[in-house]
Amino acid sequence: MTANMAATGPASYGAIELRELVLPVLANHHGTLFAGQGLQMMAKAAFLVARELAQQEVVMASVAGAEFLAPVPVGAQLTLRAWVSRVGKSSMSVNVTGQATRLSEPPQVVLQGAFEMVAVDMAGAPVIIDRGCLPQPSTC
Repeated sequence: MTANMAATGPASYGAIELRELVLPVLANHHGTLFAGQGLQMMAKAAFLVARELAQQEVVMASVAGAEFLAPVPVGAQLTLRAWVSRVGKSSMSVNVTGQATRLSEPPQVVLQGAFEMVAVDMAGAPVIIDRGCLPQPSTC
């Protein structure tokens, strides 16, 4: 996991934000978000930002790390932010954070993940990412 996972930077090529409501169907027996569901949400965010940036289909090559920093109770809104921090020949590093918000409580970072995604063709073989289509990295 990298130190820049808590913010969208220092250099990112694109970012997305997804919001989910933690419903009972997503919870474990403690009434909090089941870790497998949290990992699935982070993977979805990583996929969406990587595919948007590459303008090609992508697959997940690895989960470089996932941290569940605090329980997320049923009823919380979970905001997932994903951004591409590195673009290689056909692969991308994607960072994801999840922030839980409940009414009358300050937002809290509860999830972090790092994923390696690979651009692929229709046969599933890696393809070169067209760097001419990439936006300039932002530093915010």
